[in-house]
Amino acid sequence: MKSQLQRRNRRWLRELGGFALAGSACALAGTAHAQSSVQLYGIVDMWAGVQKLPSQASAAVAAGNGMSTSFWGLGGKEDLGGGLQTVFAIEGFFRPNNGAVGSFDGDPMFSRNAYVGLQSSTYGALTFGRQSSPLYLQSTLFNPFYASFTFSPTVNHLYGGVGTYPAFKTDQGVFGGTAWANAIQFATPDFNGLTGKAIYAFGNTAGENGSRKWSAQMAYTHGAWSISGVYQYLNFSSTPGDLAHFIAGEKSQSVAEIATWYDFGFVKLYGEYTWTGNDRTADSFHVNSYQAGAAVPVGLGRVLASWGYSRNAGGLDLTRQTATIGYDYPLSKRTDLYANYMYDHLTNTSSGYTTGVGLRTRF
Repeated sequence: MKSQLQRRNRRWLRELGGFALAGSACALAGTAHAQSSVQLYGIVDMWAGVQKLPSQASAAVAAGNGMSTSFWGLGGKEDLGGGLQTVFAIEGFFRPNNGAVGSFDGDPMFSRNAYVGLQSSTYGALTFGRQSSPLYLQSTLFNPFYASFTFSPTVNHLYGGVGTYPAFKTDQGVFGGTAWANAIQFATPDFNGLTGKAIYAFGNTAGENGSRKWSAQMAYTHGAWSISGVYQYLNFSSTPGDLAHFIAGEKSQSVAEIATWYDFGFVKLYGEYTWTGNDRTADSFHVNSYQAGAAVPVGLGRVLASWGYSRNAGGLDLTRQTATIGYDYPLSKRTDLYANYMYDHLTNTSSGYTTGVGLRTRF
């Protein structure tokens, strides 16, 4: 009985990241016999501990979104016949510590996803609206801390690296955010483990290409092994409105990432390499980012560990190293407890750290 319980929980934990990032997919699946279905789903995540950002003083915190960004969503489908379905999802982030809408101030109500489309097991899916970027989804699925903006080295380096979050100056991150508005995306069906997708986001204003983005991804999964590659390109107008003011004179940014994991059973290993190229009016520079991680079953839970390193030659000429270790323990199929510690250091700053315990539940 105990071994069966351990296998069940380990299997659930391995699938946790995909569930957390693809709640809409679960909703769209519905029941096999239903002609149409609509579901309410989401995640609520709270943690408490101590946080010290590099070059700043430490502070005790009780905050949301420790291992996952809390969100709620409505998703559904309608069977049109012949294997064709209409699908939709509207999903919004929120901060459970204070009840605020969005993952940060200024985030729209349905900031996670807001799309409608058609899907077929034979021809794939075509969706229209605000949608999670392929680079973000790949980066989160191939590191043991998944989509954690609090504890994941990968997510912190890529999506907490430009702008005012966290509150220290760095130009190592990627633009465009985790979800793209005004987007059209095509996703292929699954060809024996091989899948692909392509997305394009419009600027929606004449003469303004600051929001024009495109990305393509291909992934292959076979048994215990998975590998995925993605390319993302953003082009800016002379007066862009998409975060370019944080890197003066930014003309375009290209990002290429390759990621893999292999599950040996007694340990699951993760690896990612990301190349970020910034083309500016006067010059250009690039950033090399690496992530190595592992998840080891211990008892009913898992020990998680991840290390991230980023280096750019040019721009602010920074090196950043981040390392996290933690333990995730399932209380049930939907609820888990976690305890993590993250070390963070940038060139010419005092080191930072984040440590805390949290509770996450899914509905």
